[in-house]
Amino acid sequence: MSVAVPQRSAIPREHRWNAESVFATPDAWEAAVTGIVRSVPPVKSLQGKLSAGPQALLSVLAGVEDLLIRVGHVVVYAGFAYSVDTRDQAAAAMNGRAQAVNAEVQAAVSFLGPELLAVGQETLAQWIKVEERLAAYSQYIANLFRRQAHVRSAEVEEVLGMLSDPFAGPSTTATMLANADFHFAPAIDSRGAQIDVTQGTLSTILANPDRAARRSAWESYTDLYVSHRNTFAANLSHSIKQNVFKARTRRHATSLEAALFADAIPDAVFHNVLSQFRRNLPVWHRYFALRARVLKLPDQRHYDMWAPLSDGGPAITYNEAVDLICAGLAPLGGDYVAALRRGCREERWVDVYPNQGKRNGAFSWGSFGTHPFVMMSFTDDVGSLSTLAHELGHSMHSYLSWKTQPYVSADYSIFVAEVASNFHQAMVRSSLLSGTTDAGFQIAVLEEAMANFFRYFFIMPILGLFELSTHQRVEKGEALTADAMDSLMADLLTEGYGPGAKVDRQRDGMLWATFPHLFEDYYVYQYATGIAGANALAGRVLRGEPGAAESYKRFLSSGSSEYPLDILRKAGVDLTRPEPMEQAFTVMSSYVDRLEKLLP
Repeated sequence: MSVAVPQRSAIPREHRWNAESVFATPDAWEAAVTGIVRSVPPVKSLQGKLSAGPQALLSVLAGVEDLLIRVGHVVVYAGFAYSVDTRDQAAAAMNGRAQAVNAEVQAAVSFLGPELLAVGQETLAQWIKVEERLAAYSQYIANLFRRQAHVRSAEVEEVLGMLSDPFAGPSTTATMLANADFHFAPAIDSRGAQIDVTQGTLSTILANPDRAARRSAWESYTDLYVSHRNTFAANLSHSIKQNVFKARTRRHATSLEAALFADAIPDAVFHNVLSQFRRNLPVWHRYFALRARVLKLPDQRHYDMWAPLSDGGPAITYNEAVDLICAGLAPLGGDYVAALRRGCREERWVDVYPNQGKRNGAFSWGSFGTHPFVMMSFTDDVGSLSTLAHELGHSMHSYLSWKTQPYVSADYSIFVAEVASNFHQAMVRSSLLSGTTDAGFQIAVLEEAMANFFRYFFIMPILGLFELSTHQRVEKGEALTADAMDSLMADLLTEGYGPGAKVDRQRDGMLWATFPHLFEDYYVYQYATGIAGANALAGRVLRGEPGAAESYKRFLSSGSSEYPLDILRKAGVDLTRPEPMEQAFTVMSSYVDRLEKLLP
């Protein structure tokens, strides 16, 4: 019996993202693109005019922001339409065009930074006193002068802006190959039944109690990556070379420094994640030993890490999941919960279910003036509930930042983003565990928690180690081949698993190719800082510390009005110190303790 994944056309409208809230029709999107293209020359003509005084500066900023808001809507509409069905050629064409138009806009507005620097910080400070509406740009201007040593001439900045589209080539190629062109062989379970393997169904199959199904799905999935290993290696290698090129163009010593500099994050924060991960590997080894014992697997493998340790928890529908998430977030207040419920039930923020051609994974995305949309593949279980809670954490972060901040400071960095998403999971997890005495349900919740930690506190730090090593090799002028990448990944997995699992050096060694995150320079370590910060802040709320809930919501509403580390300090956590990482490992260790007591 085959478990089929539906076509996109079979998904009911109420379970699709609210595309029409952005543009009523594709024709309306097309008209918006045409209008943006026509607006580029007038905005570009503003170059050289902002130094005339505070009113002139305000006028230039208004013109630039209007264009950026409009192109943001165009990019989100096209990109989301493509993500939910990568086989849709019209959507793929729209997405390509949106990226090209965005690159044109970024190049057109690239004069802004160099001209503001030319005006001078002292003069701009005086203008802000004269024109109070410019006060909203104080942090933006302060940050610009902090980055001054790495801002190049207007001509160079224009070229760097124009590179965004062609430099997207490696990532786009890898995404198209994996999501649109790959057709995996069906998995075969122990009864001989076929199960469709897609990017959207793999995680469900890996959570199947049938080991034959897990092994077959993993081999089907990874073998296709292995057969294209040189293409994936070439794409990632060129992406890393681009990162190094951009870092050197902006006169940074390393690509790591360049990636962290934008958010004023010291290198020590990154290295703290890696050192704390290695220091706490014994906690992981204890968990892996528990799994091997309960599952009776002396030869435990990577594909066994999601296998259920019990009969599993109850089936949970999407609507039930929304209710459970709202209950877990009740300490944040009625307005918070009402906005989230309205987004899920009425405003269709979420593209809910898997379909053929849908991108793997889940994400929250939108732009200033749109809903904060979520793409996922809900499969009626605790894991899907957790994923939904995670992505809605991002969405509520966007919702409150966009609602509170002006455009210039409405966005926020990835560094703080992962705190918001993991905070949701920590709160909901606590509510679920305290709301039942059913051992099976508790085990299911704890398994989900450990799966979450496995992704963010095991896989992501390993990918961080991989990323650091590959960038350092390119910076030294060394070649990055498929063999080198596979061997590095296999070595890191072997270190991480220790005696807890046997590593397939060929298949598991290709794990790096399955993570598009690596095309976002030094992105992955922020999952670990995110879960550390989230558990620290959730602990404050759950303990009922005075003002904890309000300070957390202020954090969500802060956007980029201050530097990320400063915003988090005001919320109650300091991620420059090792304590949050250590505390998160303590939480994880307590989950292992509970599982050891609940499982035979």
